[in-house]
Amino acid sequence: MDKELALELLQNKMFVRLRSDLQEMNPADIAFLVEEMNEAEEFGEKELILLYRILPKELAAESFTYMDSDTQMVLINAFSDKELRDVIDELYIDDTVDIIEEMPANVVSRILRNTDLDTRKQINQLLNYPKDSAGSVMTTEFVYLNKDITVKEAFERIRKIGLVKETVYTCYVTESRKLVGVVTVLDMLVADEDSRIEDIMETNVISVRTHDDQEHVAHTMSKYDIAAIPVVDNEDRIVGIVTFDDAMDVMQEENTEDFAKMAAVVPAEDSYFKTSVWQHAKSRIPWLLILMLSATLTGWISSQFEAQIAVIPMLVSFMPMVMGTGGNCGSQSSTLIIRGMALEEIRLRDFFKVIFKEFRVAFICSIVLSIVNGLRIWISYKDPQLALVIALSIIGTVILAKLVGAMLPMAAKALKLDPAIMATPLITTVVDSCSLLIYFTIATNILSDRLG
Repeated sequence: MDKELALELLQNKMFVRLRSDLQEMNPADIAFLVEEMNEAEEFGEKELILLYRILPKELAAESFTYMDSDTQMVLINAFSDKELRDVIDELYIDDTVDIIEEMPANVVSRILRNTDLDTRKQINQLLNYPKDSAGSVMTTEFVYLNKDITVKEAFERIRKIGLVKETVYTCYVTESRKLVGVVTVLDMLVADEDSRIEDIMETNVISVRTHDDQEHVAHTMSKYDIAAIPVVDNEDRIVGIVTFDDAMDVMQEENTEDFAKMAAVVPAEDSYFKTSVWQHAKSRIPWLLILMLSATLTGWISSQFEAQIAVIPMLVSFMPMVMGTGGNCGSQSSTLIIRGMALEEIRLRDFFKVIFKEFRVAFICSIVLSIVNGLRIWISYKDPQLALVIALSIIGTVILAKLVGAMLPMAAKALKLDPAIMATPLITTVVDSCSLLIYFTIATNILSDRLG
């Protein structure tokens, strides 16, 4: 269903058909439809609220979690207290926390006011964890079992409480709240119903701590191919779980942040269209200023070789090629190293191994590039000395650029900085200055007879 059909059905008061059509849609698609209606000029708040109220209660609550914060706020402001309670009651705790984090203080107060005491305590517990930690993205709604019960008793417990838990496929075995094992529904289905949970559970449980970084949590889940991971406190007591959907959100958020930093942009909290022009400009200006001022070093180096340029003006025509080649080589290395560190394939202890590998790659690349360019210049200009200058400059520039591109992200990591800030713009600026130095130094020595 598109927004035009939805509007037509609303205007013609064909509510039965509209409800029937909506019930056949996925909650995520319904959320997208409501968002489109919220952004379209032909729809008013009245139509938006009416469409949402037509939905069955459970489908409405599930769709609500997929909506963006602007649409959620419009709906919350239009809800009666009863409607707000109905929605919150259907939401999982971590989804409620996600909504609260995006809302202004007055909306947060209203949401908390319409939750029961137990839910409010759980929400406050999650809100108290540091931002971007495992505790801040986990849910406290999970199935836990006692190791001494039988499989039959375990299924009875799952049937009793499973409907209000985020996942029932993976169950956690506890003893005095401490995590001692994990068992899946599949394990229990294939076991005898009189078997004790202790006999079929897996005791080698992969878990994370409440204060672990959320990116580490997502990488751990990806590494071990698990749909949910338990979160434990310092005493190994299970306090929550992180499910795969939250891990995917974390990965998307972290990747977006890294891409922004690699493009020399301060990461924004909102999406592109929801970020104002002023905010976009403000996030870009600081790095642009830094890069612009650092680029003056390139100009200063060029000015030191004005005499050589005056005698052989052709040297200027090859400067962009030498600097561009260096920048491209540095960008290649930095991108691969940053990505490798993000996936935890490369660690700080691999520093010298990485440098040695990049040196060998750089050597091969530089030889090929120098031969191609050297021959091209020799044939085009019939000047073997100039061809030698360019060939040697490219060898030096490529090797330097790839080593710098590999070292700077790892150095940033060692200094507890995000390696993504040492990406293309900054590395290109550094390499440009160094490549010019190499270029003019080689030219001065080889072409000394012409320069007098």
